[in-house]
Amino acid sequence: MNPIPKITMDDLVEQYEVLLFDAYGVLVHFSGAMPGAADLTRRLNQVRKPYYILTNDASKLPATAASRYQGYGLDIETSHILTSGGLIKDYFGKHGLAGARCVVLGPEDSHGYVKQAGGQIVSARHDFDVIVIADEGGYPFLETVDQAFTSLCRLLDNGQEVRLLLPNPDLIYPKTDQGIGFTAGSIAGIYENALKLRYPNRKDLRFTRLGKPETHLFEEAYARCRSRDMVMIGDQLETDIRGARRFGIDAVWIQSGIMPDTPSPIPESMQPTYILESLALDVKA
Repeated sequence: MNPIPKITMDDLVEQYEVLLFDAYGVLVHFSGAMPGAADLTRRLNQVRKPYYILTNDASKLPATAASRYQGYGLDIETSHILTSGGLIKDYFGKHGLAGARCVVLGPEDSHGYVKQAGGQIVSARHDFDVIVIADEGGYPFLETVDQAFTSLCRLLDNGQEVRLLLPNPDLIYPKTDQGIGFTAGSIAGIYENALKLRYPNRKDLRFTRLGKPETHLFEEAYARCRSRDMVMIGDQLETDIRGARRFGIDAVWIQSGIMPDTPSPIPESMQPTYILESLALDVKA
């Protein structure tokens, strides 16, 4: 297999009409901006280059995320941010879930996404119609995870249908330059394995995944810019690169997040178009 060609950030700005970025591991980490991100967003705004942040983070409403990014020195407005949490509303609309009783694992902004979708937030100790695993934080972790699973099993034992919804399929994310944390997808994986053990004949007990690598966020970006001349810049092959390939656009793998080394071989479904070493501008490849 031929080596993946390298490209610079300057070349990407010049070559594509619209730039798509993942957030964590690309523009930001848990406590600050990634190197070069502030200069890059400043340049994109100056030249009025269309760009969007496509993030699987369902723990922050776009306004909250924009405020956080701006606190890191990134001049990113709410209109540039597309979150997997924002996909919940469309899912609820398509499945007639207005008024559904929902247990939400996540902070207040995660609850906000569900309320915007028409869901009614209830305690994990009560009966519910939908369980949404949005984030790993914002609640007493073990107590809430255990109680929600206990209630879920009680409802399934009684023959009730419960929808399992995972807006953020990410398994891990970069907390700092060196740290790595678990996120919502890992919690859903625990639930799915436990459900498989308890209900071995129930193949349907799996979470519906909304974020990357599914194509919903890419479709939303296209609906806003009406151009297929887009490129996705991400640090995760499994979500960012695979999602872009599924949508049929070019994908750039930046080695700044949770996967600093190139696996070999890379499956075709996750094969990036280019490798980007950093966000720095005015650098020769």
